[in-house]
Amino acid sequence: MIDSFQIIPAAKNKVPVIVSVPHCGTVIPPEIKSSFKPAAIAFMDDTDWFVNRLYDFVPEMGITMIHAIYSRWVIDLNRPPGNQPLYKDGRIITDLVPTTDFLGNDLYQDAPPDEKEITRRTRLYYNPYHKALADLLQGLKEEFGSALLFDAHSIRQHVPTISKEKLPDLILGDNEGMSAGNRFTKAALHPLKQSPYGIRHNFLFKGGYITRNFGQPKENIHALQLEMTKINYMNKDETSYHPQRAMKMKETLMQVFKALIDLI
Repeated sequence: MIDSFQIIPAAKNKVPVIVSVPHCGTVIPPEIKSSFKPAAIAFMDDTDWFVNRLYDFVPEMGITMIHAIYSRWVIDLNRPPGNQPLYKDGRIITDLVPTTDFLGNDLYQDAPPDEKEITRRTRLYYNPYHKALADLLQGLKEEFGSALLFDAHSIRQHVPTISKEKLPDLILGDNEGMSAGNRFTKAALHPLKQSPYGIRHNFLFKGGYITRNFGQPKENIHALQLEMTKINYMNKDETSYHPQRAMKMKETLMQVFKALIDLI
């Protein structure tokens, strides 16, 4: 079995910031691949495609990156281990081990995974990522006195089961101010609002389980989530990486990280 995540250390002048990319994985283990519908896994549409590539500049800024290897359809690293719903507004919320995609289409050919299989996947793929992330944050806190987690995501511009309208370009989430000190939220929002992109705060996403679980401002560990629509770094069909759009987005992201690094 390959590792369930990859850690890319800071290239120089390490700072107490970690970028987590939990939904960019595309690997489905061979022992369960045949249980999925072939049409579903031909193009795993719920994947945060290329987000680790979009953020590939952060090690040069002294930031450590951790990103998933396995698909979120194997197990979703950004869901509570107890599978409690993150939102209660009627939108489709996929499970810890999803059985449908965001549009409600079934992923499995026959019966979905049972509790034994969910427990197995949690042990093999979910727990290692969360332990590694916890260890990285604790290590930075011990070294610098505090740490900041930046959880990076992307989504299609239009997901009718979440919103009838097109989603904003960028959504910064801090779990309604509970996962990060206000100064960090302000520091990130300022360059975002100065950018050419439309920006919202805690709407329609305020942070998933990773942000809510690891963001503990009273313990000097802060967490922010940035959701972005794929059209801003992918082609118009949101199926392939668009270098020019990605470079434009990177310029904005660099300004965000400069502000956060200066603050922390």
